[in-house]
Amino acid sequence: MVVGVADCRPIARQNLQMKYSLQDCNVFNDWKGAAAREKFADAVIIATPDRQHKDPAVAFAKKGYHILLEKPMAVTVDDCKEIVAVCKKNNVMLSVCHVLRYSPAVITMHELLSQGVIGEVVHIQHLEPVGYYHFAHSFVRGNWRNEQESTFSLMAKSCHDIDIINSLVGKRCIKVSSFGSLSHFTKDNKPEGAAARCLDCAVEKCCPYSAKKLYLEGVKNGEKGWPISVICEGSNVDIESVTKALREGPYGRCVYECDNDVVTHQVVNMEFEGGVTAAFTMVAFTEKLCSRKITIYGTKGELSSEGQNPVTGFDFLTQTKKEYLLDYSAVQHTHLGGHGGADYYLMDSFIQAVAENNPSLIRTGPEETLISHLLVFDAERARTESRIVYCN
Repeated sequence: MVVGVADCRPIARQNLQMKYSLQDCNVFNDWKGAAAREKFADAVIIATPDRQHKDPAVAFAKKGYHILLEKPMAVTVDDCKEIVAVCKKNNVMLSVCHVLRYSPAVITMHELLSQGVIGEVVHIQHLEPVGYYHFAHSFVRGNWRNEQESTFSLMAKSCHDIDIINSLVGKRCIKVSSFGSLSHFTKDNKPEGAAARCLDCAVEKCCPYSAKKLYLEGVKNGEKGWPISVICEGSNVDIESVTKALREGPYGRCVYECDNDVVTHQVVNMEFEGGVTAAFTMVAFTEKLCSRKITIYGTKGELSSEGQNPVTGFDFLTQTKKEYLLDYSAVQHTHLGGHGGADYYLMDSFIQAVAENNPSLIRTGPEETLISHLLVFDAERARTESRIVYCN
């Protein structure tokens, strides 16, 4: 049961207050107002911008609230460690939104590995195809475009991918290397005759990243969900409001005229104890949108998964393939169907954990999440310093 909300956006506050019939005394325009009160709920969901995770997490943990914290946990090593330490000290549950941990495909792969279906894990390949328009929306024009305002790409977009690899291997990573850069979305690649905004651009029709194509055409076709909903405050999504947003706001800018500096593609190579290796690739320029593909190579066979498709196994001895069907029945009638239903399963697990006071229901607790976050920091350091980083 939702009993309060803190949001700096008036329309968001009003909508949530009406939806959940919240008392005026439990509606705040800043998280600090809620944290200043005596504890009036069992748990809190923190979904502030990336750089504003640490302070509310620490404040609410000290008040005794169990915490569901949007990923990444924080954007510095020290802040991540402080969050974990304070949660442990105050004996509160911390669940970080690494939604992939809760996807039926990943859970099935974990179970099959524990059964020894493919023998000992030797290597993992993991691909995250971000999607060309998704990257342009979120990481060129949007909230995660600039490292100083948010954080680096690997942390903002792929920390839960590194977390999945780390959990599937189940051993300590000992060294990591990484390569990546910002390609294409730079002023040097701006087409001749292009304007600063898509609404004024003479060559917009030839651009695959046109804001008119991405947002206005969608509205004309009756679409009102993501990503169109992001550019208009509240529920007022129509031609007039979207046009105004593109005329005045950040999402109408030419992708070659933005203040973006995060990388568009990156590879991370990891070596774990026992010689197990893993290779992760994140790339912006893809047709598929976040339809991740994981292949696990073992001494007795292979496992692979892509998107919401069944997990496929191949047995070296029998030379046969087997499909492991996934159950998505629980998310068929819910709006929390994102990430292949993992959004629903994450929320359900956290609520049950709080209701039953059972931290074991949380698949991404504080210490394990901290380990995978530290691996992400090490990988980015390897990229920026052009060297192999040995993990502590």
